[in-house]
Amino acid sequence: MRTMDDLGDPADFYRHFAEREAKGESRTFEEWARGLAADPEALALVATLPVRKRQPNLVFAAARWHGARTPSGYDDPGALREVLLGQWPQVRETVLARSTQTNEVGRCATLLPVLAGLEGPLALIEVGASAGLCLHPDLWSYRYVDDTGAQVARIDPATGPSGVVLDCIVRGEAPIPPSAPQVVWRGGLDLNPLDLTQPDTARWLETLVWPEHEDRRARLAAACREVADVPVDVVRGDLLTDLDALVDRARAQAPDATVVIFHSAVIAYLDDAGRRAWQDQVTATLERVRAAGGRAHWVSNEGARVLPDVTATARCEGVESDFCLGLDASAVGWTHGHGRRLTWC
Repeated sequence: MRTMDDLGDPADFYRHFAEREAKGESRTFEEWARGLAADPEALALVATLPVRKRQPNLVFAAARWHGARTPSGYDDPGALREVLLGQWPQVRETVLARSTQTNEVGRCATLLPVLAGLEGPLALIEVGASAGLCLHPDLWSYRYVDDTGAQVARIDPATGPSGVVLDCIVRGEAPIPPSAPQVVWRGGLDLNPLDLTQPDTARWLETLVWPEHEDRRARLAAACREVADVPVDVVRGDLLTDLDALVDRARAQAPDATVVIFHSAVIAYLDDAGRRAWQDQVTATLERVRAAGGRAHWVSNEGARVLPDVTATARCEGVESDFCLGLDASAVGWTHGHGRRLTWC
């Protein structure tokens, strides 16, 4: 996942997206991105958007929201172009009003080995929480397999198997835990928290799932149903200014818990200065909690170029499109962006 700074040149960004992110994952998005990169008229429209709003996932989701046909869209290269050129005011309005907020629950499978290795119980704080689905790693079932598909480990919640099973290919000596961590508090920050009780929320989240990924779409719907009534404290706020207040709330309500600040595919949406400020902010927050006698950790799961100081510590290589998984600013592995694969360093 590239940073949003790179969207200053949308043609190059969309070509890269086609070749490095969509290829092998979504034929529709691969062809759409390749076609848009070569279409001066459509590119000119995208270039009128604020830089951080030009990303393919958001533009494509908005186009689908307004009728662009998928997954058969790749059989009709004009499906995307027809909507962009014919309904641009409506598409633009949707792009400006919404954000990607994918809330991919599958990422819990790649976060679990890190979370379960921390001293519990845990108070989880997700930055960029969206609807909060990734704040429930203790409520899903997990099936870890090797490259042949043979099961390596199966983990279920303490209450029994979940209706949501997260499959993940694991490579390397990943510390797969025997059980899920104990979570005693859940909270999150988001510029626009999503409410699972609102019909439009579920529909938008489903639209963000890539066209051919029916398994992810079904899993998303099941996850939304399963945690609709589970208490979670997701508040509207900015990660650069409102983190400490939420950390203090977590410590007040769960004083014996380890505070874990985590995020996946979020910091890429900040500019370069914002990414540096975030790393300074979260480091200062951890130091403040520890100085007061508390336990606190930072778990990051971002594109390789997003937090270069973290990526530079990686002791093995991942696939180019992988995210770098870090604990307290040190890389521990590489992950597939939707949680399908974990390579432990």
